[in-house]
Amino acid sequence: MDVCKGERRLFDEMQMGSLVAWNRFVRAATYEGAADAAGRITPEIMRIYRELARGGVGTIITSFAYVRDDGYHPAHMMGLDRDELVPAWRELVACVHEAGAAIVAQIAYCGAGAGKGPFAAPALGASDGTSPDGTRAVRAMTRADMDAMAADFAAAARRAQEAGCDGVEIHGAHGYLLSQFLNPVWNHREDAYGGPIEHRMRFPLEVARAVREAVGAAFPVLVKINSSDGVEGGMTEDESLVVSEALAAYVDAIEVSGTTYGKVKIAGPGGQHGLYASYAAKLAGRVGIPVILTGGNRLCAEMQELLDTTGITGFGLARPLASEPDLIARWERDASYEPRCVSCSRCFPAAGTNCVLDR
Repeated sequence: MDVCKGERRLFDEMQMGSLVAWNRFVRAATYEGAADAAGRITPEIMRIYRELARGGVGTIITSFAYVRDDGYHPAHMMGLDRDELVPAWRELVACVHEAGAAIVAQIAYCGAGAGKGPFAAPALGASDGTSPDGTRAVRAMTRADMDAMAADFAAAARRAQEAGCDGVEIHGAHGYLLSQFLNPVWNHREDAYGGPIEHRMRFPLEVARAVREAVGAAFPVLVKINSSDGVEGGMTEDESLVVSEALAAYVDAIEVSGTTYGKVKIAGPGGQHGLYASYAAKLAGRVGIPVILTGGNRLCAEMQELLDTTGITGFGLARPLASEPDLIARWERDASYEPRCVSCSRCFPAAGTNCVLDR
């Protein structure tokens, strides 16, 4: 397939609110584990993002940055939880802008859904329980906790705006805190925040509203959501559509992803590609804002076909861009090029190395 055919092309500009990116390719948030122990941006992060920006991607969504440092988060995760971090973020933004790409800061609170944390106190979550690995107690958030958390998300978004980011993305997927509220496997509440999806989505909506109020109407706000939770008893696609339609009142674009616990091979031309395309197409027909599809995007021809036949606006890639930061530039020269990524999930194995294939 010629990626130059059709009314819309992969290398056309893509607009999300006031953000205008130079193409429809998005570097989906990818955990590098390269911040220092206090969540500060390091020269290694600068290197990674410089390579991405120079490699042709239109928009870079950063790895998740925590909104407060009592969360349950992996080591060397970036932070946006305090004002002293803003100057270094400004340097990162300038580095990306110098190469012509846009940068969106993803903000998150991991809650009970991540790995081992350094904190003795219970993790905050939708309900009382235990972390997935059984190492930490989880405490149900109170009304006061939720108000404080929404304010922390809003403050982190304001810091991203002050740093010059082109937008901010609220992480509502992959089993982190907001996703925990949406997932009935985690959310056993019997108050106004539990039960039917209209109640379970209440806190994520409050966070989105707080972020929007903090940054104003003109600053681009995105949200990442699971198409479904991918587990028995979790949030379904129909429920996710309800959530996404409600979130569309506060955000400028929705990134569609998902949580898959089974064995899914998405490497190479013979793998499973466009994992959540069906859901993303449905959603694009229901909301008047861009929908970005992330998960198994590997071939230009497949993405162009989705662009031609659905309302999907953009395409997120994670591991292929870790393996080949210049992949988009390669595709611009040769749309038939097949990425070398084998989806081994061993990205960033050592400082200065993005992919194990480079070792």
